[in-house]
Amino acid sequence: MNQANQAVPASRAPEAILLVGGKGTRLRPLTVRTPKPMVPAAGVPFLTHQLARARAAGVEHIVLATSYLAEVFEPYFGDGSALGLHLEYVTEEEPLGTGGAIRNAAARLRSGPDDPVLVFNGDILTGLDIPALVDTHRTAGADVSLHLTRVDDPRAYGLVPTDGTGRVTAFLEKPQTPEEIVTDQINAGAYVFRRSVIDGIPDGRPVSVERETFPELLAAGVHLQGMVDSTYWLDLGTPHAFVRGSADLVLGRAPSPAVPGRRGERLVLPSARIAPGAKLYGGTVVGEGARIGADARIDGSTVLPGAVVEPGAVVSESLIGRGARIGARTVLSGVVVGDGAVVGEDNELRHGARVWCDAVLPAGAVRFSSDQ
Repeated sequence: MNQANQAVPASRAPEAILLVGGKGTRLRPLTVRTPKPMVPAAGVPFLTHQLARARAAGVEHIVLATSYLAEVFEPYFGDGSALGLHLEYVTEEEPLGTGGAIRNAAARLRSGPDDPVLVFNGDILTGLDIPALVDTHRTAGADVSLHLTRVDDPRAYGLVPTDGTGRVTAFLEKPQTPEEIVTDQINAGAYVFRRSVIDGIPDGRPVSVERETFPELLAAGVHLQGMVDSTYWLDLGTPHAFVRGSADLVLGRAPSPAVPGRRGERLVLPSARIAPGAKLYGGTVVGEGARIGADARIDGSTVLPGAVVEPGAVVSESLIGRGARIGARTVLSGVVVGDGAVVGEDNELRHGARVWCDAVLPAGAVRFSSDQ
């Protein structure tokens, strides 16, 4: 669907709250110095993709609900005018959970009690048809509408069964037995709230919208509507998923108007240097000022600004932090290397290994035998 067909008329475009306050614990060491939404994906902070997609859908006013490293966001995005948006920032002094963050950010909304307000989780990469979710909400006369997606294995998620009209009938936390798996529909992390429902969330204390707000509303007979949209969807909560999401953006599998270049096998940012014989493919991103040595091979990976990959290194499905250095002939597969870390030459790291920020791994310190 083209962008023009998705646009919501400005006169009725909803406002949005974007939840970007999480600590990103599962993504460490990427998030030790950078909040998760600001970690680069396909060459720009991941949050840029979410803001650009919201703007393409007609949203103009977005409130960012910040907490962890909150001081990073406004210096980068400012008032949002560069993206055609009006951005405001609300900071939680203490973590308030998803529901508490939504309630806290509501002070900056301009909507009336019956107006729709979009809410997005800050760690979801999705091709959701945003105007369709808003239209579903309005047509159904719902109080809250949820984006639902279908997954092959729903055990790691909360299930959201619906009736024949799409009305939500239950919220089921992380089922484990086959009998408990009554649907493959899960909460995909995007909502439309009637503004008055947001104002009813308790103020000034932690609230989970998933575990407290939604079940309580359902028990009270409030109309919760589900819309199944099974286009591209990925929770970027783990390093493996984050690297995959960035590669999918570069390859064109995940939609975003904010990718800074032509989609294809690789995205090389200005001032990066690629030596002769180096091969970059699989949606690899090389950030500004990074250097890739001769005959290095990088597959489906992200090399952040200022990092160095020395000659003959082989890197796959990995993320190399800002200013990090990967030694000659070193092999990395499914690895995260923190900012400023050094992995010496002739090392081999696999299977989700993480090298902390500024750590130094000597040459040949870690090797895997051929039968591992």
